[in-house]
Amino acid sequence: MINVLDKGYVRLVDAYGSDLTIANAARASFQKESIEFDEKDAKLVKFLGARKEGSPFRHVFASFEIKAPLFVARQWWKYVVGSDHTMDTAWNEASRRYITMEPEFYIPASDQWRSAPENKKQGSGDPIEIGKAFLLTDMLSDDVERGLKHYNHAMDIGVAPEQARLFLSAYSMYTVWRWTASLQAIGHFLSERLPHDAQKEIQDYAHAVHDLVLPHFPVALSALMGDS
Repeated sequence: MINVLDKGYVRLVDAYGSDLTIANAARASFQKESIEFDEKDAKLVKFLGARKEGSPFRHVFASFEIKAPLFVARQWWKYVVGSDHTMDTAWNEASRRYITMEPEFYIPASDQWRSAPENKKQGSGDPIEIGKAFLLTDMLSDDVERGLKHYNHAMDIGVAPEQARLFLSAYSMYTVWRWTASLQAIGHFLSERLPHDAQKEIQDYAHAVHDLVLPHFPVALSALMGDS
C-alpha cells in the first residue's frame, strides 16, 4: 500500500497474469506458447507496446483499492468512461446511501495551495503567498466542520443517509472504491495522469498506481509507457 495525500492511499488487491501471459496471448495467432519468459518474449512485448498493439495487454489485470477525495475520484472516472477501455474495467465505490462510515476530508496544508496559471483555463501555477494560504486552510476547515455538524444533526433526527450526505463538503470528502482494469486501460490512465501538466493530486495517485503495478508487469508496463 502506498499512502497518498494526508489520508488517502492506493492498495494493490491482486494482479492477474504476467509479462509471459501477454507474450503468449500475442502468439495465439500462431498457436505457439512459451513456458518461461525469455529475451525473445521481452522483445515481442516491447514491440507490441511500441506499435500500440493493444489486445495482448488486455489479457492481464490489476485490482486496486483506492481512497481519495471526490474531486480525484471523479477525474479518475472520466478517464475510465472516456477511453476505449470501458469494457475491460470495473469500478465499485462505497455508497453513503447504504453505509454511514465516518466522513473524512482532504484539507491542503498551507504550503499546498496553488495560484491560477497565467493564460490558461485549467491547471495551476506558483504557490499562493503563505499568509493567504493559511487563511484558505482555515476557511476550508471551517466549512468542513459546519457541514459535519449539520450532517450529524440530520442523521440524529432520522434523516435518510442518502439525503443527510447533502450537507457534507463534497469535493474534499474522501471516498473509497475498487478499480480493476486491464494493463492496457491502466497504461491509458497513467499516460493521461502522469505527465507534469496533470493536476498534482491525481498525479500523485498515478505515481502510486505505476509503482504498485510495475513489479508485476515490468517489461509490459515499461513498453506501454514508452520507457523501453
